[in-house]
Amino acid sequence: MCPAFGSLRVGLRMRRTATVLSGSACCVYGLTFTSHFYGARRSVGYVPFSSETLVTGKLFEDIKEAVENLADPALYDTIVVTNLCVPTASGVPLQLLPDQINGVRIIGIDVPGFGVPTHAEAKDVLAGAMLNYARTEAEAGPVAAPRERSDRPTVTLLGEMFPADPPGIGLMLEPLGLAAGPVVPTREWRELYAALDCAAVAAIHPFYTASVREFEAAGRSVVGSAPVGVDGTAAWLDAIGAACGIAQDKVDAAKNRFLPAIQAALAARPIKGRITVSGYEGSELLVARLLIESGADVPYVGTACPRTRWSDPDREWLEARGVRIQYRASLEQDIAAVEEHRPDLAIGTTPVVQHAKSSSIPSLYFTNLISARPLMGPAGAGSLATVVNAALGNQARFDRMTAFFEGVGAGDAAGVWETTPADHSDFKAKYAARRIAAAKAVEAVGV
Repeated sequence: MCPAFGSLRVGLRMRRTATVLSGSACCVYGLTFTSHFYGARRSVGYVPFSSETLVTGKLFEDIKEAVENLADPALYDTIVVTNLCVPTASGVPLQLLPDQINGVRIIGIDVPGFGVPTHAEAKDVLAGAMLNYARTEAEAGPVAAPRERSDRPTVTLLGEMFPADPPGIGLMLEPLGLAAGPVVPTREWRELYAALDCAAVAAIHPFYTASVREFEAAGRSVVGSAPVGVDGTAAWLDAIGAACGIAQDKVDAAKNRFLPAIQAALAARPIKGRITVSGYEGSELLVARLLIESGADVPYVGTACPRTRWSDPDREWLEARGVRIQYRASLEQDIAAVEEHRPDLAIGTTPVVQHAKSSSIPSLYFTNLISARPLMGPAGAGSLATVVNAALGNQARFDRMTAFFEGVGAGDAAGVWETTPADHSDFKAKYAARRIAAAKAVEAVGV
């Protein structure tokens, strides 16, 4: 999917925020269709272009005019303008837009498919741009107070997560004299100020590098990993305590309170079986940790997101247990891992799940079935067991289906035939040779 879907959803979920896209009409159609399919209930602005307006610079003037017409402070606090592939590649300079019009903030970002690998990272592009703007405002003078403000120092949670996780993290922070702060990306502009005004930042999703840069520029400490499982929760509480200057006895009290409950929850719902994990959400390493502490054998974790130092605690823990981790994993690498390890269950993206099921391997789609569950603290412990164990128990059904459809063929011979399709391998080889020759000719011309 186009990565701009991620940043588009962030803007559409924010109160008093308008979103404008600049890109090819087919791209805008696909993005708006998918956004409304996922529950967006507001319009998306679109500035069309032609070859003439793109080449002459008129497109930028059209965008500026559209933003000026849209900037009504009675309706909006912010307008987000996003360049898709063609305007980005053509250098349409959104940075030349005014910072504000009629008191409405103007934020321009480039989110091309050729430059932002995943929609999860596109969320960081917009979140980082908003944090930068909010930080500049806060440095210039007083800003609006958030609707809700804790009387304790807060820990900002970086990266989207299941709605039950932030309150659960808040309970674990309470014995430390801390509270859970806003989740970035936020749902309202003033929450950005509260996010910046924190004791520390928890990089739950470690690839939010643009956002991390803004927090570090604001002088905030950033802690990697997350309170997942027994080992993960213990290490995370220690790291938060160190970052916030909390006495070790308070940290130990929090661990003594929550770790036994997590251990009991994991023991009550064990998972037995070999499982490969792959996805593009950014929480793949955390899910693998939880599966392993639940008793599963996880030989491979693939994530479309990049390696950063904020994921090192998870990487080191997993590698110490023999897990092979593939950052920026391709579909081919994820499928190769399924073929290599022949797991009892494959957790992955849609095409990985499709491949696994065609090989009679039970599988689960990561985004809809794994991300839609809590992972943190006692609530997260054992949360995956129900769906994972149910899927593991489906092997007999896959075996029956495979036996039922045995002999119907595959590829161009799939289906039921009165006569078996003839194999034209010689014809295929002939045209394969032509393609190879043509490719070599093109390569020679290029040299």
